[in-house]
Amino acid sequence: MDQIQSIRVFARVVEAGTFTKAAESLDLPKGTVTKMVQHLESRLKVKLLNRTTRRVTVTPDGAAYYERTARVLNDLDDIEASMTNAQASPSGRLRVDVGTSVAQHIIIPALADFYRRYPDIQLDLGVSDRAVDLIADNVDCVIRGGELLDQSLVARRVANMALMTVASPAYLQAHGTPTHPDQLGSEHTMLNYFSPRNGRPFINEFEKDGQTVEITGPTRLSVNESNAMIAAVLAGLGVAQMGAFTAVPLIERGELVQVLADWSTHTIPLYVVYPPNRHLSAKVRAFVEWVAELFSKHPELSG
Repeated sequence: MDQIQSIRVFARVVEAGTFTKAAESLDLPKGTVTKMVQHLESRLKVKLLNRTTRRVTVTPDGAAYYERTARVLNDLDDIEASMTNAQASPSGRLRVDVGTSVAQHIIIPALADFYRRYPDIQLDLGVSDRAVDLIADNVDCVIRGGELLDQSLVARRVANMALMTVASPAYLQAHGTPTHPDQLGSEHTMLNYFSPRNGRPFINEFEKDGQTVEITGPTRLSVNESNAMIAAVLAGLGVAQMGAFTAVPLIERGELVQVLADWSTHTIPLYVVYPPNRHLSAKVRAFVEWVAELFSKHPELSG
């Protein structure tokens, strides 16, 4: 049995947390994954994993073995990439997860250009606003907004997303136009966004002439997905802050109206985030550079 492949399978089980998820990500039968780990344990004469019906945990010997072999596997991937000229022509399967608005309005419309540049990359694009586990879900990189919480990951800031405060013409006709942020918590209905990660509501900030106003609620409706927020505003349910790159086209078509334009809002940093053991991958590097260039072309996104 191939020792290197057995080590790769063991590493994937550690990262995924279960034999089932590891088998799915490797496109192998679960029985094959189990046998390869058992073969490795037999060869090493140590127990690498503790198995339960729900989850796999790593033994102390397994943790030490994973730490050392992960570096070896990364070095092997780097050597193989250089020998096959992967830097000049990146190839292979690339798993990316992107927020819904960024995917719909920026990434997907530009993918034809990406494929012209990198025809040998197969892109698996996950689209959601939920927080994925890059290691357990075997994702190569994600594009996310907001400050980073997991310092073990590698991140590159590729843009700053400006926000705009908007409402539908029907809502403004029925309720009038707010002239001060304080009205959003009393005279007007404020729609809000809450984190898919921890359920906490986002704080809507406004600033003018050194004065800062924070609107925290209560709100009639909160959502945890950006396209749902767009639908709610278009339906005339209230006033909301959203990314300028999604708001501007709707304003230009007359579907939304910007309000409180004389009050500035904070910006949200956008990052491409990836696990540290994949920072030299040619396909990841190609995607990150392409995203940075793409975002730099959008006037509503600053670097």
